[in-house]
Amino acid sequence: MKIVLAQQNYHIGNFEKNTQKIIAAIEEAKQQQADLIVFSEMCVCGYPARDFVEFNDFIDKCYEAINEIKQHADTIGVLVGSPARNPVFEGKDLFNAAFLLYEKEIKAEVHKTLLPTYDVFDEYRYFEPAYNWNVVEFKGKKLAVTICEDIWNIDDNPLYRISPMDMLIEQKPDVMINLSASPFDYIHAEERKSVIKANVIKYKLPMFYCNAVGSQTEIVFDGASLVFDKEGNLCKCFPSFEEAVEAVTLKDDGTIEETEKDTIRPISHIKPNPVNYDPALNIKGIHTALIHGIRDYFQKMGFTKAILGSSGGIDSAVTLALASDALGKENVRAILMPSPYSTSHSVNDAVKLSENLGNPYDVIKIKDIYEAFLSTLKPIFKDLPFSIAEENIQSRTRGNLLMAIANKFGYILLNTSNKSELATGYGTLYGDMAGGIGVLGDCYKLQVYALAEYINRDREIIPDNIIHKAPSAELRPDQKDADSLPEYDVLDKVLYQYIERRQGPNEIKAQGVEPALVDRILKLVNTNEYKRNQFCPIIRVSPKAFGVGRRVPIVGKYLS
Repeated sequence: MKIVLAQQNYHIGNFEKNTQKIIAAIEEAKQQQADLIVFSEMCVCGYPARDFVEFNDFIDKCYEAINEIKQHADTIGVLVGSPARNPVFEGKDLFNAAFLLYEKEIKAEVHKTLLPTYDVFDEYRYFEPAYNWNVVEFKGKKLAVTICEDIWNIDDNPLYRISPMDMLIEQKPDVMINLSASPFDYIHAEERKSVIKANVIKYKLPMFYCNAVGSQTEIVFDGASLVFDKEGNLCKCFPSFEEAVEAVTLKDDGTIEETEKDTIRPISHIKPNPVNYDPALNIKGIHTALIHGIRDYFQKMGFTKAILGSSGGIDSAVTLALASDALGKENVRAILMPSPYSTSHSVNDAVKLSENLGNPYDVIKIKDIYEAFLSTLKPIFKDLPFSIAEENIQSRTRGNLLMAIANKFGYILLNTSNKSELATGYGTLYGDMAGGIGVLGDCYKLQVYALAEYINRDREIIPDNIIHKAPSAELRPDQKDADSLPEYDVLDKVLYQYIERRQGPNEIKAQGVEPALVDRILKLVNTNEYKRNQFCPIIRVSPKAFGVGRRVPIVGKYLS
């Protein structure tokens, strides 16, 4: 049986485009004389559709799309993912489903059993879990069809009380097929291979795994679809961050007509997050994911041009380089806004960066605007000493200027705040925290430096002085980040343990970090949740990003 996997980039709710893309892949598979083509989870409507699925009209459009697609499923079987209505009165109204289309009919409907509610997932909010499990018979083969999370209950400490494959294996299937929408993070590709291989080793069946690709606001899908033979050999690994429609042949004896080999060791559990923080870990993957996240956000929103404040610092420099790669250098406008406390070398560094990239830039000095604010506020501020209030006026002036230009010319403002700053509240609400999308909000400061080094891997794009000078907000004379925050090599390690690994204060202190410093950092994180709650969407590249994947109370007392 020749099976094609269609790894495609879908647009949530864009039924016309998604359907056209699916049909085009079906026709391509027919040209390859394939027996079956497999698409990713929820491909018909895009994933995650979230509250869109609560609209009856949205579900109607899913079924209309399936009806159109099945007209092309004449000589070839087609497995597509879509919401499906629950025909009984018990439970939720919908299933997360896979439909087998063949001979222009719906031949089978498979429902997802395991509905994740952790991190960015909230599927049990919308869907009813499956309550029966049957293999799908097709062209003399028994297909064990599962959907994404259904194959992740394989470790020594399972999340769920049931495993769909334990039910399906009793019916003696010939092959496992999984429709997936598994997001990228910098360790997840290896976890994914391990989990799929663990299924193969346990059930002694080949696996065809089709994953989505493309970005949906915060969540980036990397594709990297996989085919394993029944011995646990990786026979086909699709490209990461690219669309691909490729065929693999399942032989009658259950083996795979191999195109590639890998030597992953057999394992039976999911690997945990790395214990130690490594800012250079999979920096190439992070770089690619951020570029795709920017590009898809703009394309799917219908925007073409971006704007950002270019300070001569590392964060804005990396953001500008990433955006220029994603959107084209001519479509990214940098605005340099020196204040009375900005150094000349910062302005010069920002100019050199734009000259290296070839993007348009403007210089707007904010001294007069800043002084006008101070003059207006003097009757209220009186003779109180200079404080964070005056610092934030500068930041909010910049935010206002950026938004004014964005509104006038139809740009989207890119936010340049990094994860270390967002974690500790080192940013100004309605100032440097303004933006339509947070590019670096899931990258700690040391990861930003690693990104800069990676961007400069072939030639100097980001000026060397930007990378090596001490970071500063330049909102008061001789200001340095280290005046307000611990050094980043210490700060980032503590933040990683607390946020990614969910280690409590005593556990972090036991790792040898100064107790008072741990208490100070964790207090900063928890007391600044109100700022992050108002922040723009962040492109997710880590196992635990701020935003939809991390939900903590704003007014909680814990460690505050």
